[in-house]
Amino acid sequence: MLRSTLLIPLARSGVRLALCCLYAPLVMAAEPQRFETEWGQPDLQGVWNFSTEIPFERPAEFGEREFLTAQEIEAIKARLAAEAEEGATREASEELANRGAPSNDERFLYGYDHFWYEMASIADTVRTSQIVYPANGQLPPLVAGAPRGQSGFLQDAQGSRPVRTGSGGIGKDGPEDRGLPERCLIGLNGLPPYRASRYNNNLQIVQNRDHVVILGEMIHNARMVPLTDLPPLPDSIEQWTGDSRGYWDGDTLVVETRNFSFYTASLASLGTGKNKTLTERFTRTAFDALDYRWTLDDPATFTDKIEAVLPMAKVAGQLYEYACQEGNYGLLNILRGARAEEARAASQ
Repeated sequence: MLRSTLLIPLARSGVRLALCCLYAPLVMAAEPQRFETEWGQPDLQGVWNFSTEIPFERPAEFGEREFLTAQEIEAIKARLAAEAEEGATREASEELANRGAPSNDERFLYGYDHFWYEMASIADTVRTSQIVYPANGQLPPLVAGAPRGQSGFLQDAQGSRPVRTGSGGIGKDGPEDRGLPERCLIGLNGLPPYRASRYNNNLQIVQNRDHVVILGEMIHNARMVPLTDLPPLPDSIEQWTGDSRGYWDGDTLVVETRNFSFYTASLASLGTGKNKTLTERFTRTAFDALDYRWTLDDPATFTDKIEAVLPMAKVAGQLYEYACQEGNYGLLNILRGARAEEARAASQ
């Protein structure tokens, strides 16, 4: 968990579209300021938050339009103001306070840990979707036969090992039946390309002359990106976050990554990571703003490439270790509970 004070207030509840302009007045764009390291390279260092309310895929009502209109922004501002006023004046409800346990369908809305969620954007954007290509803001069709993962959070998903579900798993016979996040191997938002999860949407960038390190908070995964002519790994060597090589294109850090593990999905539990190539572009546009863009090419999974944009905002703090394996009692208890159920059934 990031223990710090954000430079910009981080809201804990969100709407479907990110509107930083709801929280602060718009200002005129200033002349771009260049930040440099001691080696004369663009300085991208710091802790960056990528929480967002921007839908990953664009709602059909917007068609091929990337940005909200001024009228749509004002309408959403008015709705949020009305909801805030209603919430401030609503009286306590004894019926709601004494309600019973929530059903499975309500678990995501009324779970005990809902206060952790960091879904409101703190970056300046009024986009209608993160995906900007294809032009409709939607994922392209899957290639015939490409694996399609399922969520196994509330109930076990159908499928076989390897398990590529984002949460949950396909069974409880052993840890290999659970998804990678439950096994603390790779985090929900720690596998590039970076996409916001419910919380811990932070990464830290550290630089020296020949390397850039990108440290994701979730399950503390660090990507070492050489800026030299170090040859790539052989195709036979796969890694959770791939094999990355970087270079500077003006003020932009370009990172090209291949050799993702077959055990990971290509994107959003779809396909496998084995054949994908990811190109990421990191550009610092202001003291507290980082423009993150990525292109995914995976002809074994998608019929077209995918391009997306995700704004990041600098935060005044540091990352602390996300001790996942050390405190992973959930996985232990899932398997222990399954054994107890089996023993109970056998005794009846």
